Amino acid sequence: MEPIIDALRQLLANGETYLKSAAESELRQPYAPGKWSRKQVIGHLIDSALNNLQRFTEIHGLPQPYVYREYRQDELVAINRYHDMDTSDLMQLWLSLNRQILWVMATVTEPQLERQVLMPDGTRTNLRYLMQDYPHHLAHHLQQIISK
Repeated sequence: MEPIIDALRQLLANGETYLKSAAESELRQPYAPGKWSRKQVIGHLIDSALNNLQRFTEIHGLPQPYVYREYRQDELVAINRYHDMDTSDLMQLWLSLNRQILWVMATVTEPQLERQVLMPDGTRTNLRYLMQDYPHHLAHHLQQIISK
């Protein structure tokens, strides 16, 4: 898990550096009519962190296979009103949740990584895959935020 943990740490550092230096007007500007702003994308990443932290931890106490639940991304971004949050608070929430994910990743054992997961399409995977996939999702959205 160490390469995944290192990649996640680097992504968080890159995101923090960007958020500390970005203009508020840039962060609040939607990409296009009807699209999210950078702040809303960070909000989506907060929701992703919340849901993945729950998955990464509750998988240990539930029967296998763990049933992967999707979440309503657009509704959560709207309900949480991330667009209107103070940028510093938004950043700290995002960083704190991801630091906890790092902690969980660093302390999970090899046998725990093999715990089975049933995906919505009926396929099976394991906790290792979910943890390895998480930084890829984060990297995709950070690239959106930083490059535009």
